[in-house]
Amino acid sequence: MSRESHAPANPYSGAPAPANPYSGAPAPANPYSGAPAPGFDTYQAAGYPPGAPGYPPGGYGYGYPPAPRTNSLALASLILSLVGVASCITAPIGAILGHIAQKQIRETGESGEGFAKAGIIVGWIITAFMVLAILFYVVIIVWAILGTTAAATSAP
Repeated sequence: MSRESHAPANPYSGAPAPANPYSGAPAPANPYSGAPAPGFDTYQAAGYPPGAPGYPPGGYGYGYPPAPRTNSLALASLILSLVGVASCITAPIGAILGHIAQKQIRETGESGEGFAKAGIIVGWIITAFMVLAILFYVVIIVWAILGTTAAATSAP
């Protein structure tokens, strides 16, 4: 018995031998590679003659509309009200500017309503603290004057 008779049968015996990759012959095109076949124009639409005029390429669209401008009085109102924390003089000016800015914003449609409202709130709160502090100092001074005068008159 020879060894050849025990070898399994080759199911591909009728198929041609695979091509030698080093032979220099071009390999067949892979239909799944995504590359176009030779002579196929990827930019040409099917059913239209080559070079047919078309629409120009699409642009980037209109984009976003510009943001509305911020009212400058509203910004000045907030800044003066915040500076009023240190100076106490600019706080009522900032509050008044905030009211004017709100009127302008309603008429023109500008942005900055939050700045104006914050300027009004901070400005009037700082103004109220300033008025309370002035009243406190006046009361202390009057009390000191009256206390000194009363002590001087009751002395034996």
